[in-house]
Amino acid sequence: MKALLNQKSVKTEQALRAIAHMPTSSLAVLMDKDFAQSLTDDDFMRIAVLLAQKSYDEGGCPIGAVIVDNTTKQILGKGHNTLVQDNHPYSHGETSAIKDAGRIDFSDTTLYTSLSPCEVCATLLSLRGFNRVVVGDVTNASGTEVFLQERGIQLDILEDEQGIALYARFCSQKPELELEDWQGVSACRSIANARSLT
Repeated sequence: MKALLNQKSVKTEQALRAIAHMPTSSLAVLMDKDFAQSLTDDDFMRIAVLLAQKSYDEGGCPIGAVIVDNTTKQILGKGHNTLVQDNHPYSHGETSAIKDAGRIDFSDTTLYTSLSPCEVCATLLSLRGFNRVVVGDVTNASGTEVFLQERGIQLDILEDEQGIALYARFCSQKPELELEDWQGVSACRSIANARSLT
């Protein structure tokens, strides 16, 4: 069976959206090795942002991540934040992508994330031996970039304007959920208690 996207295919937003939404295990049906080789950092970041949009549309926190083999450019794992959808405090974009990739060697991979990783995700990226991390938004959140670099991970910032705008909109609409995603329910309670005292 021939893949739909090949070396002659044009990289459109529709094609990247299909890649974002198709299960990773089925991507070989959608795109061949030549098409994968043609994908750039910008394309992989766009896929991460499309995954963030998926989470936002589901009522969750808009963060997406994609794990790519550095040599073949094959997507090994994808994920989006499902803290709300799964009722799980560590269903972040990065952890979801790692879970999707499974038990593999991450030392020759790049993780593209639509937002700077939290401390838990940054620690996990270090522990799993990622070679490179590309961050799409340090405007709305940052702080773990130096941590990652100190652990020998190549860190690149590739800010994506659509992803930045999406996360800013989310923060203004659901500030409590954004706080919960980063610091947990106890942080939300502390803020609520402080407000009630004033």
